[in-house]
Formats: sequence, structure tokens, C-alpha cells
Amino acid sequence: MTGNVIPFNPLDKKNLGASVAEALLSKEVHPLADIPVFNGAGVYAIYYTGDFAAYERLAILNRSGQFMLPIYVGKAVPAGARMGGDLGTPGRVLHKRLKEHADSIKAAENLEIKDFYCRFLVVDDIWIPLGESLIISRFTPLWNSLIDGFGNHNPGKGRHAGMRPRWDVLHPGRGWAMNLADRPELAHEIETDAATFLRERVSNLSSHFIEADGV
Repeated sequence: MTGNVIPFNPLDKKNLGASVAEALLSKEVHPLADIPVFNGAGVYAIYYTGDFAAYERLAILNRSGQFMLPIYVGKAVPAGARMGGDLGTPGRVLHKRLKEHADSIKAAENLEIKDFYCRFLVVDDIWIPLGESLIISRFTPLWNSLIDGFGNHNPGKGRHAGMRPRWDVLHPGRGWAMNLADRPELAHEIETDAATFLRERVSNLSSHFIEADGV
């Protein structure tokens, strides 16, 4: 019995999104503290190499120039993209977003900016969301999934009724986050969750690499 074989379509949106992901992962790695100035919108991945205990398994994969597992993946779109308006010139939105992340890390009491690196890719606007979602799906980065809030902005004056993100409980320091309501969980509980998550995630990654190598 002959089965139907679906022909590969390089222009399928998923394949085009995958090409964006692969292009990002081939880009040069830069220290997050020293990002060159550039124009454009696009996608990025942030990597951790430091000695925060709960992140040790992740950091090992990123040290010695390996940069195998991002701790966070994100995008920066031109102003107006979310409202479907005229996008115009994107300016330095991607550079600005990375700078904002660097400032958040600098504000944290238990993180060092020198331990963070990034890759970034300027992308045509239409492919940015799809590229980001495929990279997140591929790596399930810790700060995109288990520990939320790293990418949050200050909600603004009079809008601090929400609960403090897990990221700010584990990495206190951002002044605006202290104005939010306390969470019912403590930093050491989130730290334990992170260590467990990474133990399972790294184990799954190792299995994937072994299968890919045909061992």
C-alpha cells in the first residue's frame, strides 16, 4: 500500500519561520552589556553563563563559547505593528529592547550583566512573530515559560494592582516591581522549581542530541 507523501514546500509559513530561527542561531554572539548600535526590528536570544545555583545546568551548556540553550527569547516589532497601522521605519527598536533587558539585569540584586550574552537578527516585520514562536517552541527558555515577567515593563503610575512576577521575586531589584502585590510563593520555592525544570529540560536536550548523532 502506497501512502501519500506531502511534498516539501519551502514557501510554507512554518518553513519560512524555521529559516528565521536557523538564521538567528547562526548569528554572532555579543555580550549583552556591549551591544553594537544598529537599526531594525527582529528577534533575539539571551544566554546565561554565570553561577546562580539554580541555573547551573543551563549555564554549563552556554559556557566556553557553546551557547546551546537560551534563557530567554524575544522579539521587537516596529511601533504600530500590534494595531495593524503603518509600520513606517522601525528605527532601533531591537537594539532598544535588548538595552531594556540589560537594564533589568543590572537592577537585579543577584545577577551580573557580565554573565549574559545575546544573538539578534533583523527580520522583515511579517516574519518576526512566527520566528519568535518557533524558537520558543524549540528551546522552551526558562524565562519564557516557568519564570515569567523578565520582559515586563513598568505598568505606570496608578496601575500597580497586579501581582509581582516570579522573575522579580527570584531576582529582586527593579523598583517598579516592588510596588506590585506580593506573590504567595517565596524566592527559594521558585529557585527549586527552576532547578527541577532545567534538570528535566537538559536531560531532554541530551537525549535529542544523542538521537541526532545516531548513537
